[in-house]
Amino acid sequence: MNGTHTNGHTNGAVNGTTSSHINGHTNGHTNGRTNGHTNGTTNGVTNGDATKYKNPSLQVTADHKIKLVDAPIEEPGVGEVILQVKCSGICGSDMHLWKSGRIGSLEVKGDCILGHEAAGVVLKCGEGVTNLKPGDRVGIEPQEPCEQCFLCMEGRYNLCDNVKFSGIWPDNGTIQRFKRHPAKWLYKIPDNLTYSEGALLEPLSVILHGIKGANVRLGQPSLICGAGPIGLVALAAARASGAHPLVITDIDAGRLKFAKDFVPHCQTYRVNPKLSPEENAKEIRKMYGDDEYSQPASVMELVIGVGRPVMNNIPFMHLSLAEIDLKFINRYRDTWPAAIQCLSGEVLNLNKLVTHKFPLEKAIEAFELNADTSSLSIKVHIVDEVDATL
Repeated sequence: MNGTHTNGHTNGAVNGTTSSHINGHTNGHTNGRTNGHTNGTTNGVTNGDATKYKNPSLQVTADHKIKLVDAPIEEPGVGEVILQVKCSGICGSDMHLWKSGRIGSLEVKGDCILGHEAAGVVLKCGEGVTNLKPGDRVGIEPQEPCEQCFLCMEGRYNLCDNVKFSGIWPDNGTIQRFKRHPAKWLYKIPDNLTYSEGALLEPLSVILHGIKGANVRLGQPSLICGAGPIGLVALAAARASGAHPLVITDIDAGRLKFAKDFVPHCQTYRVNPKLSPEENAKEIRKMYGDDEYSQPASVMELVIGVGRPVMNNIPFMHLSLAEIDLKFINRYRDTWPAAIQCLSGEVLNLNKLVTHKFPLEKAIEAFELNADTSSLSIKVHIVDEVDATL
């Protein structure tokens, strides 16, 4: 359970708290390791000679394999651009699409290029693009809503049923050299941000969307459950928001050590699987103080994004009697400009989260390492240093 938690080990068990339950994003890693790769297929991994590729891409297949193959180089349509993806992060959801072939109802039914945490440079603009030009460095919002449905018209485009999302079959993702993408969903990044930081805008966006209604405020105690990549971003955001004291929990001691190094002012609690959720919650409460006023005003439970479709261990009567707010989120909306300001203005510095970098040609090795729980990886980035032209 490295990087994940027993769901509900604090939600509903901390009296008087407002629980902000952040869902829709994968926290942590998928266990297991794929050992080695050669030309052909070994242990579910297919690789080729990347030096011959014009557009190397990391693809997942319907039969739970990943492969590095040459992808077509497309032309931009109306309102679209062609990017060179300079950096793409590996998310836990990418690992689940590889290992499990699905995330909830989202199923891999054919070959699909993975990746959705990315930044790049514009190479070519299609007709009607006026906000970008070749050479612009951009962060990539990976969702393309239909903009026609009720939810889109109401402004909640992140809930669009007809959304095209990069890296979710059948929509190709960002772990490739050249990607076609709508200009509307690209955001210029300033010169003081690296492409790696541009790729971190996506996980930061998850937290910016979730923290809006989470009662994370100056001088108010807060609890973060889960020290995977998203939990660590939540910890940094809570600290930047002035919340204090801060406690972060995990079942993995290595993750908690990383969290303490990352945000030294936090306290850490290692969840004891031998204790009940209520017993763990009581131990966590002691870290804040003895009286009710010192208990956390917000609890951010970073639930793995591919949890059970129906969960029956939520203490509804406790939530009701204590007037605890339980809030869910799905991805993000209108967050990239604020995320860019956070990083460019040094409100947050998330660079320590990037523990490993691999060139695009070694994307399979990057996935293998990310799947290895002994690697102590937090965020693995795949970078493309080639000066590409079209």
